[in-house]
Amino acid sequence: MDVIRSWLIAPANKREMVSRFPERAADCVVIDLEDGTPDAEKEAARAALEAQVAELRSHGLRASLYVRVNAPASPHHSLDVEAACNTAIDGIVIPKLSRCEELRATAHHLTRSERKQDRTFKIIGGIETALGVLNVTEIAFADSHLVALYFGAEDFASDVGGMRRTPGSLEVHYARSRVALAAKAARLLAIDQGVLEIRDDQRFTEDANMARDLGYDGKVCVHPRQAELANEVFRPTHDEVDRSRRLLQACAKAERDGVGVIDFEGLMVDGPLIRRAEAIVAMVERVESN
Repeated sequence: MDVIRSWLIAPANKREMVSRFPERAADCVVIDLEDGTPDAEKEAARAALEAQVAELRSHGLRASLYVRVNAPASPHHSLDVEAACNTAIDGIVIPKLSRCEELRATAHHLTRSERKQDRTFKIIGGIETALGVLNVTEIAFADSHLVALYFGAEDFASDVGGMRRTPGSLEVHYARSRVALAAKAARLLAIDQGVLEIRDDQRFTEDANMARDLGYDGKVCVHPRQAELANEVFRPTHDEVDRSRRLLQACAKAERDGVGVIDFEGLMVDGPLIRRAEAIVAMVERVESN
C-alpha cells in the first residue's frame, strides 16, 4: 500500500506552482483540472497536460502523481479522463463521487487505456456530497482501481446547505468519520479534509491530529507548508516506533518460548496490539524507503 500522509494539490493552469512539485515534501501531488482551473482555461490545461507531466518526470519527481479530473456530471469529465490517460501519471482523482456507477464508468475507461498501453492506473475517489457520504461504503468496495478516498468538507457543507463551518469541524464529524470507516473497511487509504487557513500552522496541526485519531492516513494540503506539517503528524513518533519494535521483539521471544498472551510493560498484549505495532513499523519502513 502507498503512503499518502500529505496530498498536495495545485491548479493545472498555474504552471509555476505545478512545476515546483519535485521540490515539495508531499507524498502525493495532484494536478487539478477541476475547481482550481477556471472553465475558460480547462481546454488549454488539458492540452498542456502531457508536456506538464513529462516535465515533472524529467525533473525527478518522487511523489506519486495524479490528475484530478472534473466531476462525473461535468461535460469536461470524459475529456479530462482521456487527456489524463495519455500522460505518465500514476492515476486520476475523481471528485464528488455519489454513486458506484460513476466510479465504475470511469474505471471502465481506464481499463480500455490500460489494455492499449500495457500499464495500470489508480483511482482516488472524492466523497464530497451528502449522497456520496450515504453511499460511501458501496463506493469503497466498487472497483479494484480505487486505492484511496478523500473527504471534501467544504463541498459537503455546501451540498448539505445551511451548514456553518467551525474550527472544531463538529458539523462534519459524522460524515468525516463515515468516510474514514468505509475506506478502512475496504482496505483503502483515507485522506482527510483540507484546511483553508494556510498561514495558521496550529489550526492545521490540530485538525490533522484529529484526523489521525479518526483513522485517516493523511491530509489534503492546499499549501506546501501544510505538506510538511502533515508528514510530521501522520508519521509515527520515535517513541511509538521504538515501543512497537520492542513489543514485537518481546512477542517473538514469547512465541519461541511457547507463551501465548504476554505482559509487556504493564499491558496485556494479544493479537490487536501486535497487529497495530506491526502496522506502525511497516508504515515507517515504507516512508524511509521512499
